[in-house]
Amino acid sequence: MPHIVIHLSGTPDAALARRAVDAVAEPTQRVLGKQLAVIATTVQFIAADQWFVGGASLAELGQNAFHLDISITDETNTKAEKARYLREIHAAFAALLPRLHEVSYVHLIDARAAAYGWGGRTQEWRHQQAGV
Repeated sequence: MPHIVIHLSGTPDAALARRAVDAVAEPTQRVLGKQLAVIATTVQFIAADQWFVGGASLAELGQNAFHLDISITDETNTKAEKARYLREIHAAFAALLPRLHEVSYVHLIDARAAAYGWGGRTQEWRHQQAGV
C-alpha cells in the first residue's frame, strides 16, 4: 500500500509526471513507512481553465495547483506523521510547480483494513497472516 492519485494543473507533461511521482514516493516511504514495491500512483493533468479556486480559474489567476489523494490503511500512521507528510508534500510540489496556489490539497484517506487491499487480499488478512 498505498494508492496515490495526483492531479496537476496544466497540459500533460510526462517529465513533470515522473518528477511528481518521484517527489511523492520518497516521503511516502520515509515519513509514512510505506514500501516502494506496493506504492501505486496515477497522475492526471487538468487544464488550468478547468480548475477553479474561489470561483476563478487557475488560468485567470496565473497560478498552478495540485491535489493529492493517498489511501493508507487506518491506524498505521500517527497524526504527527500525517501532518509532517502533508507539509513535506506541499513543499515538494511548491518546488515542482511555479506559482503554486496555496489552495492545493493533500488528502490522507484512512481506509479500514477489512475494506482495502491489493492482490485479492485485504490489509486485514495480511495483518492476521503476519501474526502481529
